[in-house]
Amino acid sequence: MSDRKVRGLALLFMATYMVSYITRVNFGAVISEIEADTHIARTLLSMSITGSFITYGAGQLISGVCGDLVSPKRLVQAGLITTTLMNLIIPLCQSPYQMLVVWCINGFAQAFMWPPIVKLMVAAFSEEYYNKMAIRISCASSYGTIVTYFAAPLLISAAGWRAVFIFAACCGAIMTVLWSKYCIDIKSIVQKPLKREEIKKPSAVKVLFSPVVIAVMFAIILQGMLRDGVTTWMPTYITDTYNLGTTVSILSGVVIPLFSILCIKIASALYKGKLQNPVLCSAVMFLIGLISAVALYFSSGSSVILSVVCTSVLTGAMYGVATMLTAIVPPFFKKYGNISTVSGVLNACTYVGSGISTFGIAVLSKNMGWKLTLLMWCVVAVMGTILCFVSAIPWKKKFSESD
Repeated sequence: MSDRKVRGLALLFMATYMVSYITRVNFGAVISEIEADTHIARTLLSMSITGSFITYGAGQLISGVCGDLVSPKRLVQAGLITTTLMNLIIPLCQSPYQMLVVWCINGFAQAFMWPPIVKLMVAAFSEEYYNKMAIRISCASSYGTIVTYFAAPLLISAAGWRAVFIFAACCGAIMTVLWSKYCIDIKSIVQKPLKREEIKKPSAVKVLFSPVVIAVMFAIILQGMLRDGVTTWMPTYITDTYNLGTTVSILSGVVIPLFSILCIKIASALYKGKLQNPVLCSAVMFLIGLISAVALYFSSGSSVILSVVCTSVLTGAMYGVATMLTAIVPPFFKKYGNISTVSGVLNACTYVGSGISTFGIAVLSKNMGWKLTLLMWCVVAVMGTILCFVSAIPWKKKFSESD
């Protein structure tokens, strides 16, 4: 393909991933407003987000396998169409259980985005360009979050929380048309066959479940607990702790993706610099998150600005971890094949953690208060930091440059 077509594909992948976040994080962005408007209990509303994380995680496994068997373009297309429909239906729901069903379907549809996109990028891009685009597409998720948290207060003020989902559905519909028209089919890409000495006998699945990779998978679960749990409940934490209106609290959520972009850039610089080890880079980012979590615990209630900054750095650091472990790691399995499957399994781990923390934070904050909840965030950050530092050397040995 020409350089122009490669750049066009890269832009299309970024836009698609950004829209996937607009159609996914909107429920979390407006959950405080839904609670205030409908008087549905927080724990009942959180079931929808938790359910979507569970179906998203399970869908990642299915999507990953399907991405190695059928056209990735069609998988993403199906995901975009379904998520658009679910965002149109959610405003019509009258009970939290209807919301749960609809948003679980939405979570499953969202799963058919990332693994197929990774498959397309590995096939279409050089290794150097893949690493560059993996960072940019990770940032695209933050752009989608920024759009959602900026638009939500405006739409709520103008037409209520239901308008946020209508807006997301419109974005999904437009993206579906663009994807269908401009995305290539992977069958049209002629790849250079691997040399005999480059083909490794162990399957990707066997390597995936080796001890060091299992440790990495646990680290991904821990970052998912912090990243999505804190992102979802940060506006509610601000509302409860500082007695601010839901609109102001939602708007404060814009700060999170700004720090996420910064932390993704930092993680990328570390990886391209002296570290050159995605697990070691993740350890450093977990350490940054730990420092932020501890600062948040001791400063909670004293300053709304400081609380927003601390939570933003914490979640931003977890985005840096996610970029290393779910975007940079999959190409290490290229020589074993089944890249889409590997990407699906690793990304699914994120949403195991997300599902646990989203519901857990709702219950913990409601029954035990935010102080204990913040302490739990510190504990999770400690576990992630230790796990990544311990796993860094074994990872380097298993996936060395010479191998």
